[in-house]
Order: sequence, then structure tokens, then C-alpha cells
Amino acid sequence: MATYKEINGTNIQVVSSDPSNPLEGQLWYNTSSNKVKGFIVSPGSWATGGSLNTARRDICGCGTQTAALGAAGYDGVSRPAPQYGLSKETESYNGTSWTEVNDLGLARYRAAMGGSSTSSILFGGTEPGESPSYLTRTDKWNGTNWTTVNSMNTGRQYLGGFGASSTAVIAYGGNPGTPPDASDTVESYNGTNWTTVNSMGTRRFRCNGGAGTQTAGFVVAGNSEPSVTSNCELWNGTNWTETTNLPGTARFNSTTGLQTSAITFGGSAPQPFGGADTATWDGSAWTTVGDMNEGRSTMGQAGANNTAALAFGGVSPPPISSATEEFNSGPATVTLTTS
Repeated sequence: MATYKEINGTNIQVVSSDPSNPLEGQLWYNTSSNKVKGFIVSPGSWATGGSLNTARRDICGCGTQTAALGAAGYDGVSRPAPQYGLSKETESYNGTSWTEVNDLGLARYRAAMGGSSTSSILFGGTEPGESPSYLTRTDKWNGTNWTTVNSMNTGRQYLGGFGASSTAVIAYGGNPGTPPDASDTVESYNGTNWTTVNSMGTRRFRCNGGAGTQTAGFVVAGNSEPSVTSNCELWNGTNWTETTNLPGTARFNSTTGLQTSAITFGGSAPQPFGGADTATWDGSAWTTVGDMNEGRSTMGQAGANNTAALAFGGVSPPPISSATEEFNSGPATVTLTTS
């Protein structure tokens, strides 16, 4: 029978402190803690973070796991016209807790956001009222205040967006309020104006599944009437190209990261509640990883890549959620001793 050393190339070391630069699969016995430990590359898991101050669904999000922004949404609070249950609240996340910052000028939901926690724009969505309109309105965040800037060309709700800052954002898809319900329209924002650019190959709304930059983007799944789609597309700044479909059940979901390093999670199909599925994208293939702790949809998201992401708010049956979860993967030291 082969020994551990013959299989892995190393013995189980006896050390007084954990090695500073272990190899994947390496094992050792720590005499200080009396524990057997090993080094793995974790596929990733979700852990509970600090809750939002205001629970909301259809909330917009952008930024990273340790510097995120969440704004707008539906909080279910009874208010007189014209605001009803729609929210102006904006919150900032520092990796531990959420802090309320300056409000949006107009309460709304089903909008989209692109940029960072200090330089972003929020666009589209539905405004309050008994006969809501689908907005072209765009608001810019400078890290302290919101300012209304030039509007989109096509008003839409349930659209998606991605981009690195408030001067370089893509808006895509959505529901324009007229048949067909799902849109393939794409617009690019340069910090001043919106320009309509080449359309996606698949019409979709409830498509908060986008990642990347203005010239290298990635759109995942969504609702493509009359059904939900698994279709994924790459954006090179000019054209869209279909790529590997999302594995598992077709769904609308939340996605964040880069074109070559993204993560998608939550959502559901065909009902709007309860999804916990999570998958990471490496630029060519999907890997299914651990489920979220709280299955939900229409949540906000933030994250720089597929190893560190943030999910917050949303709806899971029956309540609107304030929960925040943090996804992490990568190298980790684990303790193997159980007693």
C-alpha cells in the first residue's frame, strides 16, 4: 500500500506553529494547539454578515464585499402617495456593518446600478404611484450625495447594469412596459450621456445578472418571456457573443464580479422566491458551489470577483429580508482534529 508521502510527496510534519506558505493538500501536526491541520483551496461558502438597516427587495447594489452600496427598493412600509412602499434609503457597507447615508432624490424600485461604492449611477426602475411609469431617470453618486444627470433613452424596469465607475456603465435588458415584455436594448453611459449600442442576442428582464466593465461585460440568465433563460452572453464593448449557459435550473438571479471571474446566486424560476443556488464563472466554465444560507431573489449584490461577494436584502417566503451574506473561497487552513 502506498504511503501518504508516496502519494503527496511530503510527510505529515510535526511543528510548533502553522507553516507560513503550505502546499495544497499538505498536512501537519501543531504541537502548540495539539491539532492536526491541512491546507486546502476551498470551493467557497456563505457566511452571515451585518444586516441592512432597512429590509428591502428589488434593491440596487454595487461595489465590493468590503465597500458596497445599496440603494432604493421596496420596503413594504405603508406610506401615503406618492411614495407608498418604495424606498429612497441608501446604505454603505464596510465589510462588517451597514450605515445609512444620504437618500436618493426619488423613491423607486426595480432599477439598476453600476460603478463603485464611491462613484456609481442608479438608473431606470419604477416610480411611485398607482399608475407607475418606467423610468429613464439617472442619478449619480459621488460618495456623499446623489445628483440627477442625463436620462437614458429608453425607460425600463427590471433591467440590469454593470461598470467600474459613474463614467463607464452599461445598462441592458429590462421590461419597457410594452410588448414584448423582455428587452434586448443596451445603452452605454460615458459620464454625461447615454448612447444606444448593439442589442443582446437574448431578450431578458429580471436580469440583475451582470458583471464586468463597460468594455468587457458578462450577462447571465434572466426572465425571457414566456420563460426563464439560462443563456449567458459576453460583451466586448461593441458586440455580444453567446457563451456557456448557466448550469442547473434556468432562473433570474444576481451576479457580480468580472467577465473572467464572476459569481451568480439566488433567484428562482418560475416563482419569485427562495433560490439559494450559487455558481462561479472563470471565463469559460461554471462551477457549482455551496448554497446561500437564506434562499431569496431580487436582492442586491457586490463583489470584485468570484472569490469574494456580497448578497443583501431581497425576498424569501414570506418576508422581505434585511439579511446580508458574504461569499468567500480560496486558500485556507482547516483543522482536521475532531476531539
